[in-house]
Amino acid sequence: MLPETRHAPAATRTALDFGADTYNVDAMRETLPRPVFEKLVATIQRGERLDSKIADEVAHGMKEWAVARGATHFTHWFQPLNGQSAEKHDAFLTLSGDGEPLVRFSGGQLIQAEPDASSFPSGGMRSTFEARGYTAWDPTSPAFLMRHERGATLCIPTVFLSWKGETLDQKTPLLRSVEEVSRSACRVLKLLRKPAARVHPTMGTEQEYFLVDRRFWDARPDLVVAGRTVLGAPPPKGQQMEDHYFGAVPERVLAFMEDVEHAAWALGIPVKTRHNEVAPHQYEIAPIFEDVNRAADHNMLLMEIMRRVAARRGFACLLHEKPFSGVNGSGKHNNWSLATDDGRNLLDPGSDPHENASFLLFASAVIRAVHRRGNLLRAGVASAGNDHRLGANEAPPAIVSVFLGEALTDIFDACAAGKAADVTQKTIVELGMSRLPQIAKDNTDRNRTSPFAFTGNKFEFRAVGSSQAIQVPNVFVNCAVAEALDEVADRLEKRLKAKQDPTAAALAVAGEVYRESKAVVFNGDGYTQEWVKEAGRRGLPNLRDTPAALGVYADAEARKLLTSRGIFLEHELDARYLIQLEIFVRSVEIEASVLLRMVDTGVLPAVLKQQEAAARSLTAAKAAGAKVPAQEKAFAEYAAGVDELLARKAALEAALVKIKKAHPEAPAHARWVCDELRPAMNAVRAASDALEARTEGALWPFPTYHQMLFQ
Repeated sequence: MLPETRHAPAATRTALDFGADTYNVDAMRETLPRPVFEKLVATIQRGERLDSKIADEVAHGMKEWAVARGATHFTHWFQPLNGQSAEKHDAFLTLSGDGEPLVRFSGGQLIQAEPDASSFPSGGMRSTFEARGYTAWDPTSPAFLMRHERGATLCIPTVFLSWKGETLDQKTPLLRSVEEVSRSACRVLKLLRKPAARVHPTMGTEQEYFLVDRRFWDARPDLVVAGRTVLGAPPPKGQQMEDHYFGAVPERVLAFMEDVEHAAWALGIPVKTRHNEVAPHQYEIAPIFEDVNRAADHNMLLMEIMRRVAARRGFACLLHEKPFSGVNGSGKHNNWSLATDDGRNLLDPGSDPHENASFLLFASAVIRAVHRRGNLLRAGVASAGNDHRLGANEAPPAIVSVFLGEALTDIFDACAAGKAADVTQKTIVELGMSRLPQIAKDNTDRNRTSPFAFTGNKFEFRAVGSSQAIQVPNVFVNCAVAEALDEVADRLEKRLKAKQDPTAAALAVAGEVYRESKAVVFNGDGYTQEWVKEAGRRGLPNLRDTPAALGVYADAEARKLLTSRGIFLEHELDARYLIQLEIFVRSVEIEASVLLRMVDTGVLPAVLKQQEAAARSLTAAKAAGAKVPAQEKAFAEYAAGVDELLARKAALEAALVKIKKAHPEAPAHARWVCDELRPAMNAVRAASDALEARTEGALWPFPTYHQMLFQ
């Protein structure tokens, strides 16, 4: 903390400390010569090509800033295709010719590094013996300090490429997709006579998570290795009383939240909102909007901060989409919009949405994108964890649809019919009590069941999973919207060539596009079976699980979109398909393996002890001449439950033997995992959970749901 802030109020310290551990514009201004500073800022803010001649001076300034704050090492921080971040630390220390220690950091070290690429997922693009890979500096995302017990490490956000130039990371496609949607949006704005130099997607990512006591986590092998409980009987009370959502935050949890916030603020992560979520011990943290590249980096960092702080505070932070069966899972609501370089939000209706032709045109393009590329958006959120959540009466269904709300739907319907819409943005809710203020009523309600909902000045992609990196979902959103905006621009150009007024042309095109894509708009309850049937009649895909959703990687139209816009090469798409299939199969295989281990080493010993004790008690009662038919029946039922567990365990073991002989990246193998392995796991769990509910608590070997969720 800076000396002058030491005695400042907490809120003031927060503002002064924000970004203190990032090499931001203020730090650059202080440490770089003015010409170097101006060139670097032009790259960051205006997208100009980086001048490699300034690299040494930037590296020196960055090193001086970092060392002054306790850094001893630097690393290129990148995001390989395993969904995590990666780093290899190097000391600033070097030796002079005569062996004297020096602290140096060169422009070459800043711009490029060479981590071993052979041990990261590559989908066949790299063989084990082909180890060379490159990381390259992304100057648009600020370098930052990751602090630890004895100092700090300077982390430099980078892309990750193979020796041949193939993308091996999540960041590179995102940056390319940002350029694509910017180009397409600028084209539309130019036609509307509202030009912009650049347009960038903005993102505010609401992160849901669970906290459990660390001692319970340590005693649950499934939570440790799989992130979710693969067995566990439901507690007497779960979330039935609806008494946790927005409730008072427990003191211990609040201390965790405050530690996370302060660490995040120092790293320039603009976290703003914290609250209890629906399920017991479930919470949410949400930031202010930023450009999507920085938001993606920040979300990766935030998840790491949460895990570290939780461990220090005696918690485990569970980011899995469904850590507990029978209670709500966790998502990561992806609030997406488009903003110009001069600060205009292109999805903000303004005060008169029915007159805002630009807004309606851009909103219609998003609707078009979701309608045409819903299968691509579904693939972007596909994972083994999210399969347990999507459509489970707590999250959006696997059918991708758009919620607009009554008012905006009326406006679009009027546009599609060529009529003017008489709809005001807000009305007043009268509370009927003189001492309370009037409330302005928004022109749209919220719809928790919609995967892609308009929420006032943005679209909320609610189907993203809580453990996911947000890069891939946003690559697909950006590309789909860029395609739709180009179509909108083509139609607009034709009308303008015919001398039509720009506003009238924009409204006409918005109406056309909406009319052709209206099938994807649904404002009702997405949880109902009626909607599933209706969606089928509308021709909307229902990709219920990960193998079905990932099939889009083999879809010719989707591949054409992604390759024609330079986001991926053909073989890069093939590689990602194989990687995602293998991750899915391996994830479920690990869950099955830990389930069997827990049954063998914990559940069976416990239930056999219970059975033995019951048998002795029953024998003693009979020897004393007692007639105990109810006890005999209970014993027989319990023994039958043990037999059922053993039989179901044997079936699961046979399924696992079969899976280990197959190729995990094969689509048919992933399908089999869904259709055969998961049902076998569910059968074992059902037998185990039934026995848990009838076994003495002191004998049960693992922390129960009641302990984990309420203690």
